[in-house]
Amino acid sequence: MKLVTFLESGRVRHGVLVGDTILDINAALAHVEGQSPEAIAAKYGKDMLGMIEQQDVAMPAVRALLGKDLPASVKIPLAKATLLSPIPRPPSMRDGYAFRQHVETARRNRGLEMIPEFDEFPVFYFTNHQAVVGPGDFRVLPRHLEKLDFELEACLVVGRRGRNLKASEADAYVFGLAIMNDLSARTLQMDEMKLSLGPAKGKDFATAIGPWLVTLDELEDRTRKTPNGNVYDLAMKAWVNGVQVSEGNVAQMNWTFAQILERASYGVDLYPGDVIGSGTVGTGCFLELNGSKITNNQWLQLGDVVALEIERLGRLENRPVAED
Repeated sequence: MKLVTFLESGRVRHGVLVGDTILDINAALAHVEGQSPEAIAAKYGKDMLGMIEQQDVAMPAVRALLGKDLPASVKIPLAKATLLSPIPRPPSMRDGYAFRQHVETARRNRGLEMIPEFDEFPVFYFTNHQAVVGPGDFRVLPRHLEKLDFELEACLVVGRRGRNLKASEADAYVFGLAIMNDLSARTLQMDEMKLSLGPAKGKDFATAIGPWLVTLDELEDRTRKTPNGNVYDLAMKAWVNGVQVSEGNVAQMNWTFAQILERASYGVDLYPGDVIGSGTVGTGCFLELNGSKITNNQWLQLGDVVALEIERLGRLENRPVAED
């Protein structure tokens, strides 16, 4: 299923996308079961995060909606809804560093050898879970525009609480996948990281996730199971102002999502709704493209439209605008 969080008539709601129509999940369940919206929210979750937390009850009920004759009042045309991030405020958000090509190229462009520790364990950092945006505009200040960059990534949403997971079992804790754009202010990032901390202010102003959250059953025919977890054969592309600048595949991750989950859960509880990014695919940002002379000192400017597309996961478009 493709699951969305959306704004319609001033209300934030969550739904399932069927063709070009969104089914308002809680309104549809209230109609089918003849219960009040409050009772439905208590039973199945009031929003996307609540639904994931109660997925054992909620997801069979949502799947059953797809075969029912539902009234027009619970159907919203996709074109009339404003999509938000599927989970507007994740409980936490980590971002990985799983694509060797990106790491190797970015280091080579700075005159550095490939760091051997990359092959020893999957690394990640925590980013600002309160600065998540969906499709559309994101706000920036003047310093963010000093080498403003995009990053073409996939991300997972945790479905079940887990701790000390093993890669061989960790995929059972994944609820679904989405596109992530880890927006980056490179000048701020590089200045801070000289102090061996960060990226902090280089990353914490906005991370885009969307346009929807895709459950793993939708990806079965593109999933290869390995002892180290699932490998997803999903093409990745990026455009800036209609010009394609990046291309790759989720299958090029050198660390699987399951291996990242194993590392992230070591001595730590993961919770439903936590988001974990893959890191940038090779060629998936201007930092790498400019350094390789594929692009010529190109960075995102106010009004630019950056579009990320991952096969089966949709197309996520964003635009930087000046903050008042």
